[in-house]
Amino acid sequence: MKIFHRRGGLRAAMTLGLSAAVLALAACGGGGNGTPGAAVSVAAEGTDDGSELTLWTRAPLEKQAKLLVEAYNKSHKNQVSLTVVPNDDYVAKVGAAAGSGGLPDLFAADIVYVPNWVRQGLFRDISANIDGLSFKDSINKGHLGAGTVDGKEHVLPFVLDLSMLFWNKALFKEAGLDPEKAPATLEEYADAAKKIQALGKKDVYGTATGLNCGGCLVFTWFPSIWAAGGQVMNSEGTQATFTSEQSTKVLDTWRDLWKSGAVLPSSKDETGATWTAGFTEGKVGLMFYPATLLSSTPFDAGVAGIPGPGGGASTFVGGDGIGISKDSKKAAQAWNFLNWMMSEEAQVEVLAKNNDVVSREDLANNTYAAKDPRLVTINEVAGKGQTPVATNFQQAYNAANSPWLSLVRDYVLGDGGKLQSNNEQITSVLSQ
Repeated sequence: MKIFHRRGGLRAAMTLGLSAAVLALAACGGGGNGTPGAAVSVAAEGTDDGSELTLWTRAPLEKQAKLLVEAYNKSHKNQVSLTVVPNDDYVAKVGAAAGSGGLPDLFAADIVYVPNWVRQGLFRDISANIDGLSFKDSINKGHLGAGTVDGKEHVLPFVLDLSMLFWNKALFKEAGLDPEKAPATLEEYADAAKKIQALGKKDVYGTATGLNCGGCLVFTWFPSIWAAGGQVMNSEGTQATFTSEQSTKVLDTWRDLWKSGAVLPSSKDETGATWTAGFTEGKVGLMFYPATLLSSTPFDAGVAGIPGPGGGASTFVGGDGIGISKDSKKAAQAWNFLNWMMSEEAQVEVLAKNNDVVSREDLANNTYAAKDPRLVTINEVAGKGQTPVATNFQQAYNAANSPWLSLVRDYVLGDGGKLQSNNEQITSVLSQ
């Protein structure tokens, strides 16, 4: 999802455009062979012997990556050298390195690219090591699942980015809504948006979204379907299911909101560059919004999981996973970093201390999050979310003029009469 957060911010969960270099890895000399990488099985904590390790990450995760690497280097003999790559260059850089046998010891990957890169053989199998973690069952299941092929796990969560329901408490109060109570259903969400719209305040709207941004819509609308017990695809990620009852209720709700005038008008052409700006500026009552923007939201905002028709709560668990590359000659030392990264020391004293989401559900109510109940909510909802897995996810959902974007625009801005054919077009891309 190429999602741009304001203030130069984070491009969360996905980027546009799979590089041809990555798609052709199986044919490249020294590149992936189309099968997952060799298994790693080392001592529980790995090896800390003063080795030099290399790690790549994309620029949106620079803050978290630097914090983790600096803390690790201060407390270990091993030393990690971090390379931060511009977001738009990352896929091509990984593809070129994979083709020439030049991947770093460790590298992070947008979680929706992970399934494809695992199948290309870019990551080593670390199942035995993950199975040995006493807290394995509390690790974010969406990220673990994205890196699992044929029952073998290849990545751990690096940084999580979640979609959440945010609301402006001041506007809620003005509209006669309880500022301390989140809408419990998508229907209540729509009702709140209409009541804020009815205030008639200049340049203030009930809600906002990105109706010309496939990634924004994936990030924020999929969770409503999941919250209601539905799915967006079959388990193989080859067939779309947007004709389901849960999906059509979500689409109907947004079409009604649009036609009622309760949606920020610029949402119609919003491609992602400023999709959160209206809420951040206090001009939108409530919206589905990136959790990473909590600390930069300049007013009192409530936070909750994204509701579905009839209730429930979910989130899109985006962000990046991280694993040991197929080219690493220091797997035992690389595992030492990953093992430490998942420890309470790293998750709480590095990530949580800096207001980032932890990747372990058992650490959700940690010392730092407890100071702000909203952070606890975000951490807890992370365990209820999902990370959709499909080899052709990018082409089906995130690309400009994707069939998913056509489906939403035809339904919400039109009459919904093309739903069946739009759904079939998504399936056609997914199943290629």
